[in-house]
Amino acid sequence: MKVNLFVPCFIDQFYPEVAEATVRILGKLDIEIVYDKRQTCCGQPAFNSGYWEETLRAAEHFLDVFDNGLPVVAPSASCTGFVRRNYHKLSDDQAFQQRVMDLKSRIFELTDFLVNHLGVIDLGAKFEARVTYHDACTALREYGIKEEPRRLLANVRGLELVEMELAEQCCGFGGTFAAKFKPISVAMVQQKVESALETGAQYIVSTEASCFLNIGGYIKKQGLPIQTIHIAQILANF
Repeated sequence: MKVNLFVPCFIDQFYPEVAEATVRILGKLDIEIVYDKRQTCCGQPAFNSGYWEETLRAAEHFLDVFDNGLPVVAPSASCTGFVRRNYHKLSDDQAFQQRVMDLKSRIFELTDFLVNHLGVIDLGAKFEARVTYHDACTALREYGIKEEPRRLLANVRGLELVEMELAEQCCGFGGTFAAKFKPISVAMVQQKVESALETGAQYIVSTEASCFLNIGGYIKKQGLPIQTIHIAQILANF
């Protein structure tokens, strides 16, 4: 099997180890990876800030890069969910719409791809730690995954998953929201982290590295005894 690997901006710039873990996971499953170096941002930051014309240009480039008919897999439900749910809003051009529909049918977040399309729930991973799971807004409400990450974590040797009370509550990141509405964002991430700490977990795990910019930043500033980790890094620990 052959797939395209899409590495989102946040992961490329801040968490390259997540991309490396994704490569390890796909490699273990004997999946051949196609990585097109022309790939750039999917356009979500521009879209969320109201720059739709700029987003359209990014989307057209994105469609060109991934126009080979292969599945597109990314360790982020935020970016893949954005492509699925918003690209069609950018232009009424019929050719563009057809290309969007094609890509929408074959772009996947990593855990969704593993569980629902490959039927894989056990990668033989080992991770000796107590963790709690953060349901990122984009993963839960836009892309629509909830059980897939948990099914994969349930089969990791040595891992204890303890659900936090506010698992589905927003961490307060929201892209530019954290910058424009800092006091609200800080209050939200404080609630999220305190909920995680109450479980006694050593790690907060999620499918979304972007959330960790806010969660991890708060943890570091407060010097708290908990860390963030992307689910791909756990699953690649075999």
